[in-house]
Amino acid sequence: MTERVREILSWYASDTPGTRTNIARLLNHGRLGGTGHLVILPVDQGFEHGPARSFAPNPPGYDPRYHFDLALAAGCNAYAAPLGFLEAGAAEYAGEIPLILKLNNSDSLFSGGDPCPAVTGSVDDALRLGCVAIGFTIYPGSSFRNEMYGQIRALAEEAKRKGLAVVVWSYPRGSGLSKEGETAIDVAAYAAQIAAQLGAHLIKVKLPTAHIEQAAAKKVYEKHRIPIETLTDRVRHVVQSAFNGRRILIFSGGEAKETAAILDEVRAIRDGGGFGSIIGRNSFQRPREEAIKFLRTVMQIYAGELR
Repeated sequence: MTERVREILSWYASDTPGTRTNIARLLNHGRLGGTGHLVILPVDQGFEHGPARSFAPNPPGYDPRYHFDLALAAGCNAYAAPLGFLEAGAAEYAGEIPLILKLNNSDSLFSGGDPCPAVTGSVDDALRLGCVAIGFTIYPGSSFRNEMYGQIRALAEEAKRKGLAVVVWSYPRGSGLSKEGETAIDVAAYAAQIAAQLGAHLIKVKLPTAHIEQAAAKKVYEKHRIPIETLTDRVRHVVQSAFNGRRILIFSGGEAKETAAILDEVRAIRDGGGFGSIIGRNSFQRPREEAIKFLRTVMQIYAGELR
């Protein structure tokens, strides 16, 4: 085990050996194993956005096994998906790649202003499928946020007791925020802090803009001249907000975009002290060989092999 992985594990001293072992499995697997950086393939979009919107751009993606194979071939640290997708391939790929079971999901057939995802899996499902971690989305800013906080508190307690790691997708959204505010720097930093306070080992947030949503926060940012001009500055601030960098913070790939733009974002994440990326649509919607090449390029940037 590398010194960097030992250092990261030391941040989770209150956890059981089982949970720390599973965090180590995430950190030690794949092309970035041992570096302290991660690239994770998430495929929950079929549930969240529907099959055609998710998989028509690359039809092999309709087959759940395709995504296991893609994550393995590219050298990802882990593969994350809802219950059905993992059940469809966990036995065939048992022991080959760390798995994260997404325990709550939303569909896009009802578009209310305040999201409240359904719990669609359990900690015991994760254990049965050989997962290293559970995943859970919270929506700070939603009128249902406290319900989600209570759900993840109970699920995290059970997961930790049974030796699993906890990954929290912290996505500000809802009637408490403007559309621009969902990715505002003060809100993104707050979302990372909330996830850390809820006991997450790994935290996933969206890349922040320079917009400041809260009037009270704006005064503080201006008074203390918190640097937020560049994306690297903003990543550094969000990392600082996750217990001064003592929680593993990764950033989402977001909506499909040009490769050059994604790679520039990856460089900013790396230079700002972020731990890595969790990239779904920008990976699996590409043809297989192109997706593998793309993901390996992302990994080379995090490994310092490419500027």
